[in-house]
Amino acid sequence: MILGVTMIATCEAFALADKLGLDRQKMFDVVSTSSGYSWSMNAYCPAPGVGPQSPSDNDYKPGFAAELMLKDLRLSQQAAISADADTPMGELAQALYSQFVEAEDGLGMDFSAMLPRFEKRSRG
Repeated sequence: MILGVTMIATCEAFALADKLGLDRQKMFDVVSTSSGYSWSMNAYCPAPGVGPQSPSDNDYKPGFAAELMLKDLRLSQQAAISADADTPMGELAQALYSQFVEAEDGLGMDFSAMLPRFEKRSRG
């Protein structure tokens, strides 16, 4: 659940930076060495050509498939329901990955391919 949520946040931040006209490498350099440091950013960066080699540098061919992330998020939400735990970010991450895998182009892609998904979308 944590990884799904942090990858979505990382992808959203890169998509926002792109729309603001910010340089991806400069954003990575700042965020990866400050409070935005995370495994999603520093070890598995979803932006091609930025940070260490990752599936984004290979057309998002899976290292960890989006459908596997969806499976794990569903399991985390089943556990949350059984424990009566409030997990709104996990619930939203599950919904976003469900839409990505089942209704968009996410099936067979790496779970970090949420970045191109956010790049294509607008607020509306």
